[in-house]
Amino acid sequence: MVEASMFEAKTKLSELVKRAQRGEKIILTTGRARTPVAEIVALKPLKKRKLGMFYQPGFEIPADFDELPEEEMKGWNGELD
Repeated sequence: MVEASMFEAKTKLSELVKRAQRGEKIILTTGRARTPVAEIVALKPLKKRKLGMFYQPGFEIPADFDELPEEEMKGWNGELD
């Protein structure tokens, strides 16, 4: 466990973060009594989310997936009466 004052944390933040990434526990303290007030903790990387059915074997997106029927396109373009 590493203790660092707020002043030390301001001047050596990069170093303290690297140590936290290596698994060390970093406690920030304040005042003459060096009262613990915060902890620097490395975040675990987030796993990429898979979009369910798109990663199923054999799933294919149809070639006309993003095409609208002609009548609907006219509606979107304001061409319908």
